[in-house]
Amino acid sequence: MLSIEEMKTYLKNNLMESRYIHTLGVVDTAIRLAKINEVDEKKAEIAALAHDIAKNKTIYELKDILDKNNIKLTYDEEKNQELWHSMVGPILAKEVFKIEDEEILSAMRWHTTGKENMSKLDKVIYMADMIEPNRKFPGVDILRRECFKDLDNGILQGLNHTIEYLLNKGIPIDINSIKARNYLLLHK
Repeated sequence: MLSIEEMKTYLKNNLMESRYIHTLGVVDTAIRLAKINEVDEKKAEIAALAHDIAKNKTIYELKDILDKNNIKLTYDEEKNQELWHSMVGPILAKEVFKIEDEEILSAMRWHTTGKENMSKLDKVIYMADMIEPNRKFPGVDILRRECFKDLDNGILQGLNHTIEYLLNKGIPIDINSIKARNYLLLHK
């Protein structure tokens, strides 16, 4: 696996500056969340650093990578191209960063939608992406406070916020977000 510094150099050269700054915010937040939730801080750092590795690829590049790796998209996934970077990210992380840890790759894969029965690392990366210091949206401060008090409740509130946002925008909601929310409600 590449060193943290080598990963940062790659990302600095392959992401827009604003995306790189966002990534560093996710790293800092993920490490803090990992520490208080007894999650491996090094894994959280690596997953956070790599989570948006595919973000600045074009739709055509992302589709090409998905096709070459025989990733079959559901109808909903095909129509929601905003999700593709999270599907391609783990593939690039394996190829470019030489990451083989399945827990890290899972956290990268599910950082956008969440999923039912997330691991603690999945949860840390999902929320770190949503609440990192550069995020500015109504209610983000409430989500930040809640996550640092109770990660599961913070995730539930984060999923509610995302679903409400998508409903108001008339954008399809990925089924994995709904399953993640339902799972948390039923297993609290």
